[in-house]
Amino acid sequence: MKKKYTASFKAQIVQEILKEEKTMVQIASEHGIHPQQLTDWKAIALRGMPSLFGEDRKSAAALKAGYEQQLQQLYAEIGRLSTQLAWLKKKSGIEFE
Repeated sequence: MKKKYTASFKAQIVQEILKEEKTMVQIASEHGIHPQQLTDWKAIALRGMPSLFGEDRKSAAALKAGYEQQLQQLYAEIGRLSTQLAWLKKKSGIEFE
């Protein structure tokens, strides 16, 4: 079974790697993770680092706002449909469970 790690755990490990106080093998051994996995996490972090300082942060915020707006619209639609369904059940006289 493949073990899942949280994003915060991965970030913590990458920070430890970047401090360069221990070797990659030492860190891997301490946490029971294969050194290649740590190398992959470090590479992902380094590739993503420029976006922390650029326009990507704004686009991520805009994307999140759009998602939240869409979520609100979907909840409103569910509410409308639930109300319509209840009205139709009442008018038809049919009992549904």
